[in-house]
Amino acid sequence: MSAEAKKRLEEQLKKETGGVKQSYYDRLIRTAVQAMKNAYAPYSGFAVGAALAGKNGKIYVGCNVENASYSLTNCAERTAFFNAAADGCRHFDAIAIVGGKNGVVTDYCLPCGACRQVMAEFCSPDFEVIMLGSKDIKVSRLKDLLPDSFRLP
Repeated sequence: MSAEAKKRLEEQLKKETGGVKQSYYDRLIRTAVQAMKNAYAPYSGFAVGAALAGKNGKIYVGCNVENASYSLTNCAERTAFFNAAADGCRHFDAIAIVGGKNGVVTDYCLPCGACRQVMAEFCSPDFEVIMLGSKDIKVSRLKDLLPDSFRLP
């Protein structure tokens, strides 16, 4: 994440919290937890929320949306990326992902292969993927989660 983007996000957070400073990761995780509450998961009961930090200083949210025809289900991460793309944002710094059965965060919620490939379409190999577990957070780089992404020649 660029220093400039972190600074913009911290300034935005400072305004929203009346001057109380919170960490960048905390901000994204809290936003992802809120997004998880909007998940539509009547079949699996597994709710996921994502908060995507755009280089434009905005945070884009996504939640999983299930469908009776399972292949039409959309993951929280892709929903966040598509939300950002619809807003014209194409450059990103990090994403926080949270998930759990019946909306309770249980363990790290790693992105699926399709979501990793969508991340690779828009993000650098050093893009940060922040995952909340039951007791702490785990931060991985996209290059470690998807070392050999598909690229058109």
